[in-house]
Amino acid sequence: MVRRYAMKAGKKRKQREERYDREEEVEEEVAEQPVEDEAIAKKAMTERTSDGEEEEEKEEVNELEGIPIDPSDLKVANKPKVIFILERASLEVAKVGKTYQLLNSDDHAHFLLKNNRNPAEYRPDIVHQALLMMLDSRLNKSGGLRAVYVRTEKGVLIEVKPHARLPRTFKRFSGLMLQVLQKLSTSAVGKREKLLRVIKNPVSRYLPVNSRKIGFSYSSEKLVDINKYVASASSDTDLVFVVGAMAHGKIDKEYADDFISKMEDLGGFCPS
Repeated sequence: MVRRYAMKAGKKRKQREERYDREEEVEEEVAEQPVEDEAIAKKAMTERTSDGEEEEEKEEVNELEGIPIDPSDLKVANKPKVIFILERASLEVAKVGKTYQLLNSDDHAHFLLKNNRNPAEYRPDIVHQALLMMLDSRLNKSGGLRAVYVRTEKGVLIEVKPHARLPRTFKRFSGLMLQVLQKLSTSAVGKREKLLRVIKNPVSRYLPVNSRKIGFSYSSEKLVDINKYVASASSDTDLVFVVGAMAHGKIDKEYADDFISKMEDLGGFCPS
């Protein structure tokens, strides 16, 4: 038994030595090849890689053909721009206890009744939902929304940038509006751009000269299809829609050129 194992070990050593000898011979043969063969080989490899990269680029271009890189950068050609004004918004700050808070009918009903105010008139949630609908609409994502303005019941005018992302929850929205009303603006994270800011009245000073101002009212006798109404507008005329952001009441007619009724869902509202 001992001899068999000794013979196997000897054979393995011989095989290893033969294998190492062969590898050394191969390396010597490669080293002895002329430099010209290496240059030719390198040139052939570069040509193959360049051809392969060009084919891959062509394939990628064909796959991505017709798909825009950033749809928000596309300009809406030959279509009127739209501006929204939310009138009589219920955004009022008061000191409740030891802190300042944005008044609403759910959390401050006792405080409002104690100060002889009607809790039904304090509905900042209406402004919150209206802004979310406008900023999330296809109109805004297609680049058709120029600006959004909010005028409170007390006459404070707030500008909201169309690319601003508002909080989804009402509690966080109340904290944001509290900051805007106290500090007069709020900026984007890590940037100096003011997404919401308090500006001077009247709102008409910020509207284009060739704009058409349209008010919405349930009491108006002029019932229209909003898509057809917008489509009939001239391409060089911006449309300004004045919408009431209060629970009860009517908007003023001071700067509205026309009053219409029945505004469709903003999700399907897009100039065409």
